[in-house]
Amino acid sequence: MHTPHPMIRISAVSLLLAASFALAACAGMTPQEKSTAIGAGVGAIGGSILTGGSPTGALGGAAVGGVIGHEIKKAK
Repeated sequence: MHTPHPMIRISAVSLLLAASFALAACAGMTPQEKSTAIGAGVGAIGGSILTGGSPTGALGGAAVGGVIGHEIKKAK
């Protein structure tokens, strides 16, 4: 029987813990806050892709995406 390398197991457990903490952090958020966070995440990925992996592009995309997400779910 083949067991994964210890570093792979540690990485998998760390990723699982980080994902569960991130989901737990979203539990108390308002819909507008969730939309802002989602917009920032999508914007960061998009900005990074469009600029070939540039950190500046990711930061700019996160800022723009966060603003758009915030405005989409604006409290009425």
